[in-house]
Amino acid sequence: MKILLRVMLVCALVVSGLIVASSNAFQKRFALPAPPTKTDIERGRYLVEEVAKCSECHTPRKPNGELDEAAWLRGAPIWIQPVARIPNWADRAPALAGLPSFTDVQAEKVLEDGTGPNGEELRPPMHIYHMAPADARAIVAYLKSLPAEVH
Repeated sequence: MKILLRVMLVCALVVSGLIVASSNAFQKRFALPAPPTKTDIERGRYLVEEVAKCSECHTPRKPNGELDEAAWLRGAPIWIQPVARIPNWADRAPALAGLPSFTDVQAEKVLEDGTGPNGEELRPPMHIYHMAPADARAIVAYLKSLPAEVH
């Protein structure tokens, strides 16, 4: 009888430990992220400007072909064209500065899942990304730190 009680006690302790551990993991996974830090924004800038090269399509060009830094990431006509016709080819890249057309969650979905904000397929020539959530949040923080176009 004492052995049975000890086994039951050990099982209860193990189950209690698993519940605590899983609830901590649950809280970490679904907790609201802290406000972005300067480091988060700088990491997002690096990913946008040096890795993904978002400005190549999302920033308009001057007549000489250089990027127009005065309109950085404010949307632009797509200047590249496929050699052979590609269905659903986009003719314009949306504005990203200030994230005027997306919620944070929608923008993160595009970056993490490679699908549009409502689950739709992204239009070429947009790249399909499968980023880590921390990288997607850093990019969103950077984009939101940029001034949106004033109308």
